[in-house]
Amino acid sequence: MAAPADARKIVKKRMKKFPRFQADRFKRMNPAWRKPRGIDGRVRRKFKGSTIIPNIGYGSDKKTRFRLKNGFYKFLVRSPADVEMLLMHNEKYAVEIAHNIGAKKRKEIVERADQLRLHVTNRFSRLRAEENQ
Repeated sequence: MAAPADARKIVKKRMKKFPRFQADRFKRMNPAWRKPRGIDGRVRRKFKGSTIIPNIGYGSDKKTRFRLKNGFYKFLVRSPADVEMLLMHNEKYAVEIAHNIGAKKRKEIVERADQLRLHVTNRFSRLRAEENQ
């Protein structure tokens, strides 16, 4: 397996999600963030002690954005031919096999990725126990 070429430390400014204001009070309300637009809303007016609003300052560093924890960028592969695109990029991208790929194609993709020294994130999915022995 190749290690990522850029071993820069990934800094996340905030790991917690931004909950929607008052979503904890109603079961019918989706907790996904929505901007408060009320005329008297204390969250919109940024009162002390109220829910914080997501803004541009919480963004990740441009050089480490979209990186996985292991330092690679994710590359979704849907066919064995897609692996060939990463021929010279084994220090930057990690292969992730799409969820709807069958066991036979997965095996081909993993074998080819090993030849190219690529990291496969979901290498052991849909692998039968008998094949391992």
